[in-house]
Amino acid sequence: MSRRFLTLSILFTSLFTSLFIFTSFSLQVVEASSKQYIYDSAELLSEEQVMELEGSIKEFGEKQETDFIIHTTNDTSGKSIKTYMGDFYDEHAFGYDQPKGNTILLTVSVDPTKREVFLAGFKRGEEYLDDERIELVLDKITPHLSDKNFYQAFQQAISTSNDYMEYRPGVNPESVLLKTWFQLVVALAVGGIIVGTMVYNSGGRVTVTSRTYFNENNSRVNSKRDMFVNKTVTKRRKPSNNNKSRGGRGGGGGITGGGSSFSGGGRSF
Repeated sequence: MSRRFLTLSILFTSLFTSLFIFTSFSLQVVEASSKQYIYDSAELLSEEQVMELEGSIKEFGEKQETDFIIHTTNDTSGKSIKTYMGDFYDEHAFGYDQPKGNTILLTVSVDPTKREVFLAGFKRGEEYLDDERIELVLDKITPHLSDKNFYQAFQQAISTSNDYMEYRPGVNPESVLLKTWFQLVVALAVGGIIVGTMVYNSGGRVTVTSRTYFNENNSRVNSKRDMFVNKTVTKRRKPSNNNKSRGGRGGGGGITGGGSSFSGGGRSF
C-alpha cells in the first residue's frame, strides 16, 4: 500500500511540475507577443506602418536587450514634453529585462501650438545612448518630422539607435576616424609613403651639394640693403555667435518624478 502511494505521489509531482513549466512558458510567449511598443495616440501611423515598426523594434530589442517605445500625442496636458515623457514612463514602467529596465523612449507631440520631440534612454539605454548620441539621432530624424514623414523618422530613430549602441560608451559613432573610407585613405597614404621611401632610397645616396664647388676664401658679400616695399591693412568682421540648429533645442538627461534616471534630448520641429 505504501509503495503504491509513493508511486502515485511521484507521478502526481511529475505531472504538476510539467504542467507548471508548460504554463509558465505559454504565459511568457503570450506576454512577448502581446507586448505593446507603439502608443500612437496622435494617429500618425497606419496599421501597416505600426506592424512594420514593431518588427524592427523586436529585432532591435533582441539584439540590444533594450525596449524601444514610440509614443505620439497631440496634447501634453500643459506639461513640458520632457516632464510628459517622464510621467508616461513612470506610469507604464517599461523595460526589456525588468519593469523600469532597459528602455529607449521616443515621444512626439504634434500639439498645434508647439510640435516637439524628446528622445530618452533608461538603464542600458542611458549608458549606450547618452545625451551626445541622442542629439546625433535627433539631427537625423528632425528633418523627417518637420516634413511630416513620421514613419521614416521613427524607422530612422530605431536603426540609428541600434547602430550607435554597437559602439562602447564615450565613443562618438559619427567620428571620421571610424569611417571605412577614411581608414582606407589612411591605409593607402601610409602604403604610398612606405613605397615612396623605398624607391627613393633604392637610387643610391647623392653626395654632391651646393657647397661642393663653393670657395669660401675667394667669396664675400659686397653689399646689403633693406628696402620697405609696402604695407597692407586688412579688416575682418567679427564673427557672430549664430550656432543655432533647426528648431529650438531643449532637454538633456534628468530624473523622472518616479526617480528613474535617464539621458535625453529634445527640440521643436
